[in-house]
Amino acid sequence: MEPRLKTALWLAALVRICNGQAIPCAVVRRGDGDAGAVLIKRNRLDGTFEVLGREADVRGGMLWRPLTGPAPVAESVADAYIGRQTGRDPDLWVVEIEDRGGSFSLPAAG
Repeated sequence: MEPRLKTALWLAALVRICNGQAIPCAVVRRGDGDAGAVLIKRNRLDGTFEVLGREADVRGGMLWRPLTGPAPVAESVADAYIGRQTGRDPDLWVVEIEDRGGSFSLPAAG
């Protein structure tokens, strides 16, 4: 089994990366610090949002996938999705990133 970085440490690094690139980023919901899953709420600053979650690719690596569909959605749709997920998983973390155009590349490790 490959060692995993604790979620709280990975998110602290993500916030530092975003701050270093002048990308506003905030942890809006804290989950389990050791192994909680993470949802990213990407605010595209045009009134649309994406909710991203990590999943394994065919080679066993991790990648981010849009969970609210292929196109950006209204904030109410993103928030409703996040609300359903946090209702099912109390250990879930939620991070909001302001990313005009969705060009910020999220790190897959964690």
